[in-house]
Amino acid sequence: MALETDLLLDRRRLKRRLVFWRSFSVLAVALAVFVSVRDGGALPSGPHVARLTVTGIIAEDRKLTEAIDRLATDNAVKALIVAIDSPGGTVSGGESLHNAIARVQGKKPVVAVMRGVAASAGYMIAVPADRIFARESTLTGSIGVLLETGELSGLLEKIGIGSETIVSGPLKDQPSLTHPLSPEGRTVLRGLVQDMYDQFVGMVATGRHMEPDQVRKLGDGRAYTGRQALKLGLIDQIGEERDARAWLASERKISADLPSEDVTTSGLVGRTLSSSLGPLFDGLWKTVVSQSVRLDGAWAVWQRSVDR
Repeated sequence: MALETDLLLDRRRLKRRLVFWRSFSVLAVALAVFVSVRDGGALPSGPHVARLTVTGIIAEDRKLTEAIDRLATDNAVKALIVAIDSPGGTVSGGESLHNAIARVQGKKPVVAVMRGVAASAGYMIAVPADRIFARESTLTGSIGVLLETGELSGLLEKIGIGSETIVSGPLKDQPSLTHPLSPEGRTVLRGLVQDMYDQFVGMVATGRHMEPDQVRKLGDGRAYTGRQALKLGLIDQIGEERDARAWLASERKISADLPSEDVTTSGLVGRTLSSSLGPLFDGLWKTVVSQSVRLDGAWAVWQRSVDR
């Protein structure tokens, strides 16, 4: 009799567990469907101000540029705040974000808010904004491009390793790790860097309503504090996000009472968990999953050692 009673109790406990996990699974699936539909735009969000936060090294991110492009046609988005804390990144990554933000700015108000650092490509993505805010101590500017390579021929010679390269033309292997740059190779690469620099100058000149020659005088690669940048016309105002919201309210009639919603590309699991576990998980998710940083190409970055 005692054995049968124990079996009945075990069955009841097992049944309760099954009911719990089945209920949990149904709720999880329902939440997943809701978040997925919401992210896909089927459930419209109420009127709000979108906040795009750009931190760390800037690189190509197709999902992010697509998310920014959707803001331009989302009637619920009344304005965009671009919050930047980045030393820069690849030129192509900065160009991609710059152009996406410019497309939004063509349809609705955009403000940029610089935090600790917004230099090089970090400054590039700020210039399409209608107004740029920075702290007095923000490091910004650093308008310039660099192309960095290593050269190990001396070391290889010391340890007795040779290298042979068959090329279709004299510039095909420039630059190379196994031999120094040729004078012709250096000239060609300098031309590439100069052309990308001219593109950067053009973006700043257009966004800040300056003459290109004026930008070049400021764009020798140096960084400026927020106070210096204000005097030079590289930013518009010393302030933070609350000052940006106040400006949007007074100059663009965007109510300061509207909620802010973060622009995210972390997907279903990242979106759900980050909302539950807070900024710590969100930062980890973006680092591990969302931002596949590829260290290649030319750089628009302040202090290259930052990314190492």
